Amino acid sequence: MIFSAVIFALSCSNMDEEDVSPAVILTETDYSETLIFMREEEKLARDVYQSLYALWAQPVFSNIASSEQKHMDAVKTLLDQYGLEDPVVDNAIGSFQNQELAGLYADLMTEGSESIEQAFAVGALIEEIDIRDLDLAVDSIAQADIITVYESLNKGSRNHLRSFYKSLEQVGVTYTPQILASEYFYAIVNSEVERGK
Repeated sequence: MIFSAVIFALSCSNMDEEDVSPAVILTETDYSETLIFMREEEKLARDVYQSLYALWAQPVFSNIASSEQKHMDAVKTLLDQYGLEDPVVDNAIGSFQNQELAGLYADLMTEGSESIEQAFAVGALIEEIDIRDLDLAVDSIAQADIITVYESLNKGSRNHLRSFYKSLEQVGVTYTPQILASEYFYAIVNSEVERGK
C-alpha cells in the first residue's frame, strides 16, 4: 500500500519549535494555532471513520468515530476556556476551514473506498498522524491543562491504532508504519490496551 498522496506535511500546525520554551508562560500563538488545528484534525478522523462505516459497515469505524467525537468535544472545551474561535463552523462531514485537511479527507476517502483492507490501513495512518502531532504538541507547550487533554487524546489514539492494526491482521494484511518510527510503532501495537482517563 502506498500513501504517497496522503502523507501528512503539516507537521503539527506549523509550530515553530525553536520559539517555544517550556519554561515560559505561553503566548497566544504557542497554543492557539495548535488547539485550532487539533479540533479539525479530530474532526478529520471522525468524518473519515463515519464515512468508512457507511461504506463498509465495520463496527470498528463506528466505535472509533464516537471516540473521535469525544476528542473533538475535549478540544472544544479548551477553545472555549481560552476564548478561541472554533474552526468547526460547519459540522458536516468533509467540511473543513483548513484546506489541507479538506484535501487530506478527500485523499483518505479515495484510498479507503478501494477495499476494506485499504479502509483499515487508512484508519491506522490517521492514528499514526494523530499520535505524531500530539507528541509534538505536548513537547512544545507548558500549559498543564492542555497537556492533560492532549495526553488523554494520545492514549485514545494509541488504542485506536491497536484496533486498526488488529483489524488489518485479521484480514491478512501486514501494515508497516508510515509516519511513526518503527520501534515506537511496534511498541504501541504490541502492548496492551490502555485503560482509564
